[in-house]
Amino acid sequence: MPDLLIRDIDVIDGTGAQRYRADVVVDDGRITEIAAPGTVATAGRILDEGENLVLAPGFIDMHAHSDLHLLTEPGHFPKLSQGITTEVIGQDGLSYAPIDDTALDLVRRQIAGWNGNPADLDFSWRTVAEYLDRLDTAGITPNAAYLVPQGTLRLMVVGTEKRSATPSEIDRMRELLAQALTEGAVGMSSGLTYTPGMYADTGELASLCEVVARFGGFYAPHTRSYGKGALDAYAEMIDLSRRTGCALHLTHATMNFGENRGRAPEFLAMIDAALAEGCDITLDTYPYLPGSTTLSALLPSWAMSGGPDAALTRIADLDTRLAIALDVNVHGSDGCHGVTVDWETIQISGVANPDLTPHVGRTIAQLAVDRDLPPVEVFFDLLTRDQLATTILQHVGHEENVRAIMRHHRHMGGSDALLVGDRPHPRAWGTFPRYLGHYTRDLGVLDLEDCVHHLTGRPAERLRLRDRGLIRPGHAADLVLFDPATVRDTATFEQPKQQAHGIPYVLVNGEFALDAGKPTGIRAGRTLRMDSDRQETR
Repeated sequence: MPDLLIRDIDVIDGTGAQRYRADVVVDDGRITEIAAPGTVATAGRILDEGENLVLAPGFIDMHAHSDLHLLTEPGHFPKLSQGITTEVIGQDGLSYAPIDDTALDLVRRQIAGWNGNPADLDFSWRTVAEYLDRLDTAGITPNAAYLVPQGTLRLMVVGTEKRSATPSEIDRMRELLAQALTEGAVGMSSGLTYTPGMYADTGELASLCEVVARFGGFYAPHTRSYGKGALDAYAEMIDLSRRTGCALHLTHATMNFGENRGRAPEFLAMIDAALAEGCDITLDTYPYLPGSTTLSALLPSWAMSGGPDAALTRIADLDTRLAIALDVNVHGSDGCHGVTVDWETIQISGVANPDLTPHVGRTIAQLAVDRDLPPVEVFFDLLTRDQLATTILQHVGHEENVRAIMRHHRHMGGSDALLVGDRPHPRAWGTFPRYLGHYTRDLGVLDLEDCVHHLTGRPAERLRLRDRGLIRPGHAADLVLFDPATVRDTATFEQPKQQAHGIPYVLVNGEFALDAGKPTGIRAGRTLRMDSDRQETR
């Protein structure tokens, strides 16, 4: 007798094809049969709620910042409750493997605003294989695939200085990258507005992309700008793909700030031209206008050279502080995408120092009025008192760009969710139901079958997962059942930690992780490691 029968259900299979009615049978973690509705007699459990629900493959989050959350909060309810069954971590060029002792200390501090910095977590892994082993041993709820962080490679080999890498240093980074890809990483990420990754020139990145291409992985860059010069930044990445033959995935592919209002068609035309030339390019976005990052990311890159301690020393020095103020207020900080900072758009979303908790939810401009100080002085004060760990929302997006980009035929979903802080971006709880409800059902930007394809089959193809992302016999039973009439995000900027409506059931590898809207505590996820053919290792 099979484990589960999902009886007489509308199936949206992840290919983009129209839905159909079927009985779907699951046994031993896999889809074993898709039969005509009402023809399968029995199973260990029968789920018979086909009147309102549809069955889809589990959603794949192409841009996740859950690198530590998977270990500290393995139930992973914010993502599970959205129907996410696979996440791609190791994003934006900074993560925790491969690593050495010196780099680990710096990374933990630099991205504490992304992932927290738990003092009681055992960070004893050093290689990608050891990190993935730790996830599997601990037990995780969703599956996880990993990108090698280029900034961490540079930190290990070059250090924190703003300079070009030497040929021997590039060779060493290539060796570390090749080892990580051999150990199962699916590609490489960069954070080219974050130090030290942003110090790499195009030639250095091309040398690394050659290695990624050799292993059949993909390159996922956070580009050098999403503001001033955004199109030039995208052109640099597209040219890298063209030169190296490396597949390119443009992560959180936005066109933000006033400079880029209404310019998404120009960006998409660049992608279409490269695709016509034979380049392999995909992209992901989140369905919101504001972005989210750390407050320290607004600093100019020269101010972060040398790492967190050097940055805090510069902030404490009056002359250097004035130079930083000129960059963020007058010249345009490269950390803020080449534009001057509009303090009214910078909202505090999380702090590490509990004394600063009353500032959460307030903008820098509001805090400056309260304290009768210039906004840049509030900026410096928060950076110092919170030791660079403050997270922010940055309200700089444009609705017309968001809609245009999500319609593209190479688009996928990515939450870019930071899960720490008192008031994180609502995308941490709402990205995928927002695509299904607000943008698909309510606005009609996508039709439902196409939307599901964006969130399932298409990202599985990018990850080269041979048996996930579609509803087919033999595929892993990563599945989500949702109500297309009621599914919606409930997370708001004021109350972001809210479970979505209309997603009652989620299965990971055939096990119910969400059952009647409640988490079961079953951790059936695992790391998805890639073999030399870039297919999931069984």
